[in-house]
Amino acid sequence: MTIKSIQATALLLAGALSLLGCTKPTPTEEPIRSVKVITVGLASVQTGAEFAGEVRARVESRLGFRVGGKIVRRQAELGQRVKVGQILAQLDPQDYKLAADAGRAQVAAATTSRDLAAADFKRFKELRDQNFISSAELERREGAFKAAQAQLEQAQAQFSGQGNQAAYTTLVADVAGVVTSVDAEPGQVVAAGTPVVRIAQDGPRDVVFSVPEDRVAQIKPGSGVNVRVWSANTTLQGVVREVAASADLVTRPLA
Repeated sequence: MTIKSIQATALLLAGALSLLGCTKPTPTEEPIRSVKVITVGLASVQTGAEFAGEVRARVESRLGFRVGGKIVRRQAELGQRVKVGQILAQLDPQDYKLAADAGRAQVAAATTSRDLAAADFKRFKELRDQNFISSAELERREGAFKAAQAQLEQAQAQFSGQGNQAAYTTLVADVAGVVTSVDAEPGQVVAAGTPVVRIAQDGPRDVVFSVPEDRVAQIKPGSGVNVRVWSANTTLQGVVREVAASADLVTRPLA
């Protein structure tokens, strides 16, 4: 083979290699992707609002003693369920028992005076029937008997009141429910009417929630609402019972 033929063959190989280097790779096909098609149209838009609320008993009673004194025992505990007539707390009843004993003694004394006046009136009435005394004397004995009877009734009324005060030293639940607050402890001296225990009565429940001022006009009594319980993940139907115009001191919404 001559030198020229060798050079020509080398040039052909170089050209073929250059052509192979410039060839583009075959592109891979794109995978078919699924798309979601939504038909756009006109429809009415319904908007709503959601507020956080607190479930409360419709009636909560603050119970306290009807007399003052020192608390010696408290049986009610926070979260405890109580029944009607169950003892919640007790005061030191010693002073009230002494007052009741004094009232009992006054009733006994008044009863004795009344019986004596009644006996005198009966005896003088017999004497008047025999014309041994005048009518004026009989009227005086009758007046003394009536006065003794009135004193007896007064003593009985006072004794009844003193007995009630002794019974008031025991605080009992007059409703069934759950204790939601304890405001006094044993050893504390409380005045009459001071709240000691608060009870949420069994029965209807209310959901109390705050509403911003710009949404108050949308909340009207009698309108329906959906109450969603977070813990149970359930929705209940409710009705707006009351809209109270009380402003919060911090956030200024109307509750």
